[in-house]
Amino acid sequence: MSLILPGLAMLLSFILLARIVDKFFVVSLDRISHDLRLSSDAAGATLMAVGSSAPELFVALFSVLKPGNHEAIGIGSIVGSALFNLLGIVGVVALVKKSLLTWQPVVRDIVFYFIAVGLLLWGIFDGSFSLWNAIAFLAIYVVYVVAVVKWRKLFPYKDMKYTQEEPDDDCTKNGKANWLDKGLCFIFPKTERYYLVFFVSIILIAALSWVLVEAAIVFSHVLNIPEAIIGLTVLAIGTSVPDLISSLIVAKQGRGDMAVSNAIGSNIFDILVGLGLPFMIAMLIYGGEISASGQNLLESTAILFASILVFALLLIIKRWKINWVAGVVLVGLYLFYLAREIILL
Repeated sequence: MSLILPGLAMLLSFILLARIVDKFFVVSLDRISHDLRLSSDAAGATLMAVGSSAPELFVALFSVLKPGNHEAIGIGSIVGSALFNLLGIVGVVALVKKSLLTWQPVVRDIVFYFIAVGLLLWGIFDGSFSLWNAIAFLAIYVVYVVAVVKWRKLFPYKDMKYTQEEPDDDCTKNGKANWLDKGLCFIFPKTERYYLVFFVSIILIAALSWVLVEAAIVFSHVLNIPEAIIGLTVLAIGTSVPDLISSLIVAKQGRGDMAVSNAIGSNIFDILVGLGLPFMIAMLIYGGEISASGQNLLESTAILFASILVFALLLIIKRWKINWVAGVVLVGLYLFYLAREIILL
């Protein structure tokens, strides 16, 4: 009985986060990127990355700011989300439709992904993250954004066009809208006031992420499960399901290239900013270092690093093509990882 309330709170938070991010937050960011005249690459690496990774960022932030050493929840959710995105999402995309990837941006993102996971593995192996570690994370992300903007000039390739579905301004009167969307439309301003929509989205995402952290702590204590495990599995999958759904949609449309690029780029943001920024804020407020001890985190991050190697080798062997064979390998690896975590409980 003690798990029913936090369980319902967690489920409702996942559903609300998915709708708010997809229906309001990403749309407002898309319009803001147009105002700022950002290229598609720059917008994807910055504002769109924020849109898809905002829940993970806030979960990490609240976990490291909350007194009582709960940072394992945030680190675990980032590592688990990265595993789910790389193995689960890319694997399912490969199963849905064969795709030929544009090698230039994929090579760029894999290189930076290696660097990001390498820094993460180093800190976890060391047992803690210092302020300099946090600064290095954020500095490398700045380098990544610059590389994204300049990469096309060094290695020319075609732009990946995308269309963003905008919400109906009169969705509260739309008979096709469900009760949840109608309720959200009463809360949010009109969509043409997209800067205000962005601000309201941030507040709601932050509030729901706080609920997820609190619910995860309750689950951990009641079930006597390490907080890192809750972050690596439940929170990681729950906050990444919207990415899975959107990736499946674009893959069925024949844009598997975009789905893979978004998954990898989202992981880079998750690690470098999703951890670097909360770490820096927490250490500037409380001082000291951020503890990263725990066998689960070390082994899961090592598995993540190995997964990137497997993915890169698959792409080279298949000459930048992903098909059902690659999908079976990637999804199989993720299911093996989940089974292993459950057995070790």
